Amino acid sequence: MGSRLVPVVLLALLAALHAQLWLGRGSVPRVNAMQHRIEVQKAANDQARQANERLASEVHDLKEGLDMVEEKARSELGMVKPNEIYVQYTRGTPPR
Repeated sequence: MGSRLVPVVLLALLAALHAQLWLGRGSVPRVNAMQHRIEVQKAANDQARQANERLASEVHDLKEGLDMVEEKARSELGMVKPNEIYVQYTRGTPPR
């Protein structure tokens, strides 16, 4: 009876470890899912970092020079300097 108990106990332990590996908290599918989420978050962080750098550069330009202010005023607000004529050209269908 004792000689059969050891293999049964070992098989039960092996089954428990296998179940933990595939179904437990640190299981293979969960680890893969977490790694995928980490990759997605890193990509989002990189995009946010690039946007922050671009905005920081724009803030620096706005603080340092008036060229950026003038460019923004012209492109976004349609402002012109004195004695300038604003001409807007749009492509359309050619006349018949």
